[in-house]
Amino acid sequence: MLTTGVNLGRALAYAGLAALGMLAGVAGALVQAGWFPLGLLLALGGAAGAFWGGALLTGSRAGAVAPGGGWVLAVMLLTATRPQGDFVFASGAGSYIFLLGGMAIAFACAALAPARPLFAVVQDTRSRG
Repeated sequence: MLTTGVNLGRALAYAGLAALGMLAGVAGALVQAGWFPLGLLLALGGAAGAFWGGALLTGSRAGAVAPGGGWVLAVMLLTATRPQGDFVFASGAGSYIFLLGGMAIAFACAALAPARPLFAVVQDTRSRG
């Protein structure tokens, strides 16, 4: 029963990180063009914080992949044009840097994720003899 609770808690944590990644993607999409170039740096910095923070808190690559996946899902949904002709991303260098840079940051954070949780207790296994 205990492992079921732990697995449920971990799944909820990853779902929360995915929601955080989606929020970072939507906010970044709105900010990156509005305050170019500082908005672009702010948007990519916020995304990197969500990705790397998730990796540090969970101590696994999945902790970076969850917000990265949420970010990619939100950004890809925002790239589609609506039937009315509305769109979020204009065709410009800033939009492409945001899209490709965010994906590259997500990949880098997942590849460089720490091997153990940030708050893990390391036990001394040496003999005390």
